[in-house]
Amino acid sequence: MSIRNFAVGAACALALGVSAFAPAVLAQDKPIKIRIQSVIPTSADEVTMLKDFAADVAALTNNTVTMEVLPAGAVVAVNDTLDAVDKGLIEGGFAWTHYWSGKHPAATLFGAPAAGSGVGLDNLAWLAWFQYGGGKELYDELWKEMKVNVKGFILQPVGPEALGWFKNPIKDMADFRKLRFRTPPGIPGQIYRDIGVASVAMGGGDILPALEKGVIDAAEWCCPKPDMVFGFQKVLKHYYLEGLHQNVVNADMYLNGDVWKRMSSHQQKAMEVAANAALMKAHSYRISENGKALKELTEKHGVQIHATPDAYFKEYGEAAKKAFEKHASENPFFKKVWDSQRNFADVAIPFWARAQKANAGLTGAYAASLEKK
Repeated sequence: MSIRNFAVGAACALALGVSAFAPAVLAQDKPIKIRIQSVIPTSADEVTMLKDFAADVAALTNNTVTMEVLPAGAVVAVNDTLDAVDKGLIEGGFAWTHYWSGKHPAATLFGAPAAGSGVGLDNLAWLAWFQYGGGKELYDELWKEMKVNVKGFILQPVGPEALGWFKNPIKDMADFRKLRFRTPPGIPGQIYRDIGVASVAMGGGDILPALEKGVIDAAEWCCPKPDMVFGFQKVLKHYYLEGLHQNVVNADMYLNGDVWKRMSSHQQKAMEVAANAALMKAHSYRISENGKALKELTEKHGVQIHATPDAYFKEYGEAAKKAFEKHASENPFFKKVWDSQRNFADVAIPFWARAQKANAGLTGAYAASLEKK
C-alpha cells in the first residue's frame, strides 16, 4: 500500500470512528426538560429570541435538552422568579440581570449599567468586556455573592434603549420633571429620582394599563420593535429614541444549579455555545427588527420622533457616575466589577470612540439623505 493510500484510508477510518462515537456520546446524555418562567408575556419580542436559543440548544444536544417558556406569573410571582429557580420550583427563569439589584447592587453593572457605567461603555464595548475583559468570570461570581444556586447565561444584549414614550413633547428637563415616568427598577430608576424625575418602577405587563388609567404620564420599555409589540403607539405618540438609562441592557436566563450539574459535559458545552451565538444573533435581530418597526410606527401609526433635550445627557450622566461611586464605596464586589469595567474602558474606549465616530458619520449621512426624500 502506498503512503498516500494509507493516509487516505487512515483519514476515512478516523472520520468513521468519530461519526460512530458521536451518537454514542449523545446516547449517554440523559433527557433534561427546563421550564423557563419569563417575567414578561410570551408574546413579547424577547421571548421570540429566547425560543430561538432553546431551539439551538435542542439541536446541539440531539433534543436531550428541551425548554418550555412559561409566561410571567405562571408558577410564581414575577418578583419571585429568581428565588423560585434557586429553590428548584422551576428549572429556569428569564429576566434582566438588574431586576435582582435588590439582592446585590452589582447586578446593575451586568443588566443595565446606566450611562455606560459612567466610563463610556456602549453595548458593543460592554460585550467586549464581558467576553474578553473578565466580565463573564465576574458574572459567575455574582450569583455566589447573591447566595443563590443558579447558573446564569446572558443571552440578549438589546441596547441602546429609547428614552421613552410621552403624551406631549418635552422641551427641556423642566417639562420632564413634571411627569410620572415608568423606569427600570434599581439603580437606573434611582438615578432618575436623583435628577428630580418622578420615577415609577413596575413590571412590563402593568405599563399600558397604568398609562390608560393615568397612574403614570410617560414610560420606557425598550426600543421600537418590542415597544410596538407592547402597543405603546396605541396610547402615546411622542417617541424619544436617545436615552442613557439603558444604553446597555442585557436579558439573561437563570438555570437551577442542580439541573446544571446533572447535565453532561456535552450538554453544558452546547448551552454555552448556544448562549455565545445568541449574543450576536440578538444584536443582528435588533438592528433589523427595530428598523422595520420604526418605519411602521412613523408611517402607519402617526408616531412622532423627537430629539432628547441636551441637558438630559449631562444631568443623567453625572448622576450615574455619582451613584456608581457611592455603591463602590459601600460594596466590595460592586467595586471589583466596576474597577474591572473602568480598567477595560481605559484601554478599549479610546480606540472604540474613534471607530464609532466613523460609523456614526457613515450611518448619519445616509439617514439624513433618506429624510430629504
